[in-house]
Amino acid sequence: MNHNDRLTRLRYALDIKDTDMVKIFELGGASFTKEEVRQLLKKKDPETYEIECTNEAFERFLNGLIRSQRGTKSDAAEPVLELNNGNVNNLMLKKIKIALSLTTDEMLNIFEQAGVTVSKGELGAILRKEGHRNYKPCLDKYARNFLKGLTIEYRDN
Repeated sequence: MNHNDRLTRLRYALDIKDTDMVKIFELGGASFTKEEVRQLLKKKDPETYEIECTNEAFERFLNGLIRSQRGTKSDAAEPVLELNNGNVNNLMLKKIKIALSLTTDEMLNIFEQAGVTVSKGELGAILRKEGHRNYKPCLDKYARNFLKGLTIEYRDN
């Protein structure tokens, strides 16, 4: 699963419109036009997208999502970009949790709606900071199922 897939699934799950996507990117510090956002979400062929979403663009979208949902602190510094290919799913889950103000129990419920059972300990390990002794990398399978559960939670209700 690449950043474009994650972005597409997250957009669908939360029912975000193109104009809102542009605003979210702006809040995160990236500038995309409505047409560029469409190209980020549109596939050229089954494997590639018209514009490839970079680590920086995806993390800026997640930061913008937090700001759009929770507001911006007036004295807050610009967030440090810490996304890399090894921690992308962990960081995505962590930032979605913050943006949507989800509790651990709500996240476990979202996983269960997708048909995946995750213990509190496993979820805690996934949400830990990279480098912590109990940190556990989040596999694509869990990220994909979380986004599927998010779709069930937000779109089907």
